[in-house]
Amino acid sequence: MRHLRRLEDQSVYILREAYRHFENLAMLWSMGKDSTVLLWLTRKAFFGHVPFPLLHVDTSYKIPAMIEYRDRLAREWRLNLVVGQNKKALAEGMNHERGRVECCTALKTEGLKLLLEEKGYTGIILGVRADEEGTRAKERYFSPRDKNNDWDFRDQPPELWDQFKTSFPPGTHIRIHPLLDWTEINIWEYIKLETIPFMDLYLNKGNGTRYRSLGCAPCTFPITSTASTVDEIIDELRATNVAERAGRAQDEGRGMELLRKDGYM
Repeated sequence: MRHLRRLEDQSVYILREAYRHFENLAMLWSMGKDSTVLLWLTRKAFFGHVPFPLLHVDTSYKIPAMIEYRDRLAREWRLNLVVGQNKKALAEGMNHERGRVECCTALKTEGLKLLLEEKGYTGIILGVRADEEGTRAKERYFSPRDKNNDWDFRDQPPELWDQFKTSFPPGTHIRIHPLLDWTEINIWEYIKLETIPFMDLYLNKGNGTRYRSLGCAPCTFPITSTASTVDEIIDELRATNVAERAGRAQDEGRGMELLRKDGYM
């Protein structure tokens, strides 16, 4: 598993560089496989400690098992968990029936912006992978946003030969992506190697389906699968040509591109 140790070393290096160069850091935790691997790597990078808050933007529509998992791990690992919501949008009845892009913009993108404004976080660490979805392949390890968190994918710093730009003008918001070069198979290989606890929503429980990607309950759908172990998931992924986020409704059309341009995860 040398390739996993190389990826681990790179991610740990990125995490430590971020902590060294940026103040008011926080990490987004969606409770999915990627952000949980990122959390595990962070605990490795800082010797069992997570030196910044973990943020969860709660839409109120998550699968209940995800919230139970969040709260249990936060207790067991003594995490500084910060939960934010766009309470105004929820009070006005925002939901997926008004349009999935509109709902994600209000409850996720605007919810995140409100949390950043309230807490003053200037840098956010995320479990983004380049192979997961097309717009994510345009990211950098250290990816600048403007003061409104808007992302111009055409104006990204070069990152060559492991040389990273960590100096940006005042007012720049930074997104940090330590998992950028990992693949979906790498994530599951590492979960197996390190015995990382993950939600069993990713496993088939006898009904011939499982979740491959997790999000809000109304907009996230399970896939047909008999994989009930991590080994079976890895074998299945090696044979499939179905996109990882095929079960995520907000990815349809240009939905994800528009969301991420405006500051979505």
